[in-house]
Amino acid sequence: MWRQSRWNEPLIMEMSRRGRRGALPPRPDEKVVKEVGPLKLPQTLARGSPPSLPEVSEVEVVRHYTRLSQMAYGVDNGPVPLGSCTMKYNPRVAARLAFDPRLETLHPLQDDETVQGVLEAIYMVQEWLRHITGMDACTVHPAAGSQGELAGVLMIKRFHELRGDLDKRRVIIVPDSAHGTNPASAAMGGFQVVEVPTGDDGNVDMEALKAAVGGDTAGLMITNPSTLGLFEENILEISRLVHEAGGLLYYDGANLNGIIGRARPGDMEFDIAHVNLHKTFSVPHGGGGPGSGPVCVKRVEVVDGVTLEDLLPGPRVVYSREEGLYRVRPPGKWSVGRLRAWIANTLAVLWAYAYILAMGPQGLRLAGEVSVVNTNYFIRLMEGHWGYSLPYAPSRPRKHEVVLSAKPLKRETGATAEDVAKGLLDAGLYAPTIYFPLIVEEALMIEFTESETKENIEAYAARLKEIAEEARRDPSTPKKWPRNTNSARVDNVRANHPRTVTPTWRVEVLRRQGKLGPLR
Repeated sequence: MWRQSRWNEPLIMEMSRRGRRGALPPRPDEKVVKEVGPLKLPQTLARGSPPSLPEVSEVEVVRHYTRLSQMAYGVDNGPVPLGSCTMKYNPRVAARLAFDPRLETLHPLQDDETVQGVLEAIYMVQEWLRHITGMDACTVHPAAGSQGELAGVLMIKRFHELRGDLDKRRVIIVPDSAHGTNPASAAMGGFQVVEVPTGDDGNVDMEALKAAVGGDTAGLMITNPSTLGLFEENILEISRLVHEAGGLLYYDGANLNGIIGRARPGDMEFDIAHVNLHKTFSVPHGGGGPGSGPVCVKRVEVVDGVTLEDLLPGPRVVYSREEGLYRVRPPGKWSVGRLRAWIANTLAVLWAYAYILAMGPQGLRLAGEVSVVNTNYFIRLMEGHWGYSLPYAPSRPRKHEVVLSAKPLKRETGATAEDVAKGLLDAGLYAPTIYFPLIVEEALMIEFTESETKENIEAYAARLKEIAEEARRDPSTPKKWPRNTNSARVDNVRANHPRTVTPTWRVEVLRRQGKLGPLR
């Protein structure tokens, strides 16, 4: 039986013992000291007391972090089929480039002439993404897909502001199958969000959309394929409706993996699109970062020769033919500005550079095709099982992901989607995204990507069926899962309570000592 490693692992600060050392700082060069004198920090930069750092030996550090890694699960252990937010396998050749020690010494303010290789790579990623998405210009400035979304919303806002109709263009339309960040980004941009439902066929309800589109429409945000894994069959009609009303179309690129090499947002008449390097192009995004959400646009005219390209956020890398050099161009007069301090999450962009270069256009297209094959093979394995159903157009093939419903299982045994997720953990398998999208009851959103083998997909499907049978034999069993992980089932309310968050090791020590008091 699989069992996760369990250790009564202390905090590294608790392991600290005065005088222990794992490394010694390098001694100052005697020649330098002789020439310039002792190296001292300016008094304005010096602290009043030394920083509180753990004092541990090298072997303790290595063993501590090795044990922590054995308590965790990642894409190096097995599939991470989260659906939409999934993380495909990260090729080691890309990791080797991203962790090149020469990159550690770069500074974002050094002269362009000294970093031509890095700037060329960034420029090439901008160009490749432009062609992959069928758009006209790109920036890799946004630090995440959510920030790319915000950039798109701000560009829609600036577009209408420059055209003088922002006062009446206050609505952004979002399908009910959209990622939650879409309405959040629209609201952050100051817009009213109008939701349109999904029809039984898995497409946007066109009658509802026609009723929602009007003179107050600033734009529409949509993911294609949708979070249901279905390609929006009416996308060209949707584009026509929004454009005729004077709005812009925004493409959420979270699901680009399902159509890459086969279809392009630009050909679907989108005006703005973001791409997730940390999904489609293999950059890891575990632990919250680093992500990267480049934004691409069509050269749609705004006013008087100003196009959407002029509105792009942040610095961009351009090629100066006169100088024969790559340059960092700061945001211009019409730009929505900077969304972060520097040009990009450079290491994430370089990771994607290596991946795209290694795959080539044929390889990227094949990756999308295999991800679709994997998803539909999984659907066939689960087809007809009494515990799970496939909502919305079950006869339509899915793209990169599928959303199953555990509603039949819950109805017969009381076991929920959360119980299913815990049962997967108990078998050493990573749980999918659950309870999303909200339009599917007891949702299990699953995406294997092109990385997973036939055997891994079969094992996952087999465990889902096994979970249902165990629940049928004894309905109390699922509530006891997981039993084989280093932590038992988490109290969801307590885990999401602000006082449960551990911002520093000192707070954790106080909690362990019982000095924080009960949650209120």
